[in-house]
Amino acid sequence: MSKKYYLTTPIYYPSDNLHIGHTYCTVAADALKKFKKMQGYDVFFTTGSDEHGQKLMQKAHEYGMEPKEYIDHIVENIKALWAKMDIDYDSFIRSTDEQHEKNVQEIFQKLYDKGDIYKGQYEGYYCTPCESFWTESQLGENHTCPDCGRETHLSHEEAYFFRLSKYRDKLLKLYEDHPEFIQPESRKNEMVKNFLENGLEDLSVSRSSFDWGVKVPFDDKHVVYVWIDALSCYLTGLGYGYNNERFNEFWPADVHLVGKEIVRFHTIIWPAILMALDMPLPKQVFGHGWILFDDDKMSKSKGNVVYPEPIIELYGVDALKYFLLREFSFGSDGSFTKEKFMARLNSDLANDLGNLVSRTVSMIEKYKGGIIKKSSAKTEFDENLKNIAVSVKEKVDKAMETYQFSDALEEIWKLVRRANKYVDETQPWVLAKNSEDKEKLENVLYNLAESIRIISVLIYPFITNTSKEIRRQLGIKDQVKWEDARQFGLLDGEKVLKGDVIFPRLDIEKEIENLDKANKKLAEEREKDLNDWIKQAGKKLKKNEKEEKSTIVGLGKEEITLEDFEKLDLRVATIESVEDHPNADKLYILNLKLGQEKRTIVSGIKDYYKKDDLIGKQIIIVANLKPIKLRGVESKGMLLAAKDKNGNLSLASLMDKIEDGVSLG
Repeated sequence: MSKKYYLTTPIYYPSDNLHIGHTYCTVAADALKKFKKMQGYDVFFTTGSDEHGQKLMQKAHEYGMEPKEYIDHIVENIKALWAKMDIDYDSFIRSTDEQHEKNVQEIFQKLYDKGDIYKGQYEGYYCTPCESFWTESQLGENHTCPDCGRETHLSHEEAYFFRLSKYRDKLLKLYEDHPEFIQPESRKNEMVKNFLENGLEDLSVSRSSFDWGVKVPFDDKHVVYVWIDALSCYLTGLGYGYNNERFNEFWPADVHLVGKEIVRFHTIIWPAILMALDMPLPKQVFGHGWILFDDDKMSKSKGNVVYPEPIIELYGVDALKYFLLREFSFGSDGSFTKEKFMARLNSDLANDLGNLVSRTVSMIEKYKGGIIKKSSAKTEFDENLKNIAVSVKEKVDKAMETYQFSDALEEIWKLVRRANKYVDETQPWVLAKNSEDKEKLENVLYNLAESIRIISVLIYPFITNTSKEIRRQLGIKDQVKWEDARQFGLLDGEKVLKGDVIFPRLDIEKEIENLDKANKKLAEEREKDLNDWIKQAGKKLKKNEKEEKSTIVGLGKEEITLEDFEKLDLRVATIESVEDHPNADKLYILNLKLGQEKRTIVSGIKDYYKKDDLIGKQIIIVANLKPIKLRGVESKGMLLAAKDKNGNLSLASLMDKIEDGVSLG
């Protein structure tokens, strides 16, 4: 019986704005699946979409649609993109699937019957975009969410709670006994320091203020909240509740690949739920970094989104996959620029790999009638090339066991570069001029073909189409076998078939212009598609207008008196410098000048402004707000800003420059 291997990507929030950042984890999981299969494992790969919650319900209602109708369209687009990218998943689980909803209710009931879920009252601050509750001590300035920096609102409602606090000591012991459970190591340190060190609070696991979700089985006034709903998709996707034979074969998961922003959910909440259910825990959770754009997070509102489809159309899916896996260390953040992308294509794929394959196949056709022949002749450079070629597989194995995709590809490219150097050292075109060097020429071309064959095996998990094309050009009809990468000398009499250059060299300046045009065109097409989609729901939209208006009225704040207003000390401040918060990815530390006074304000505007755009700007602040510490940094005051319905944010500032420190009013 073959060894089993189960891996997952997060059950993603369905977005109508998929960019290359969204593809990162899925591309990595796909490469890992192919690699493990080549090692001889029977692999099962689950991905999917998290489709319940207040945020999606509100978004659907904005368009006059029911949530499922709104989400169906997005999920179709997600699946179409994964098909275009040759993502080989085994299960795409939707949290709205009937079987999953049944599983969630059964799991909730089990936890309740065991006494690990109880009914209570929740009062706290809720962030709708993150769908997270926070205590006042955890909030940022002006009660902003510590994760995303957006505004929260005070929520008071009846809720069911999971006894998360009960599992604190068990979680700490898990981390101690299994240090490999959370990777990279830095993620484990964050979990202990930020969440476990000072104890855990019980977790709200139901909502009663909206009804888009799985009903609590014994109390239909409540819907099951995201923690139990979305995380349980890893069970349903594998067969829990309907294909128990498969489930028992593959569970527990070998690895959950997740973005660093959701490590907390997967390493604290998820294992605690499984402990409560007396189920085996996943063997590992790996929290990868983000792909930024020019060191800034990609977002539609900033206009810096790079879509995968234009890259695939212009340069092929393997070019995108190679860049994502080679350019960035999987556990750290990385910055995408079009210049870096084009340069990597030219250096690694065109100059190194494409050139090696093209000239080797051309020389075999030209000098040997297209036949790959063995020879007993030798050159002084042969052994070094062969030793490197047969040693790469072991190094790739080692790198892939810790998900270091970039390191694995670098080891492969050491062989690619060594083979290119071997061409320059042996100079086959010179050997071809002398009949006495006939066998030596055969030997050189054979060694090059064998090196390329080994390369074709090693790159298969990462850039599969390229691997297949190389093997086609070498005349190899056998299936790719991982063990073949450790042997030199397997080719014998194959006839090469020259094709197009695998990766042509690019004119970077011209191609950046082409990519910008294609990216802009796709953005316009998506906008049109969205508008057409909304028009189809036009009748419903009109029908809901009255409801929407009444909802907005209900969100208004109570009137204040002049005395209340006079309590505010509004002042003009000049931003002198901006720093990244050392303990929060989405917060800036703003150093301000108010006349003779200097002060610091911590603000969640990192998603909306670059540092250079803020320095020297005059803004309006509430100067007499009680100072608070945000993630360890004191913040004295509050910025004033406005945000529209599309999520665009603008700081309150002045039309004309005046002396900083002066009061308003």
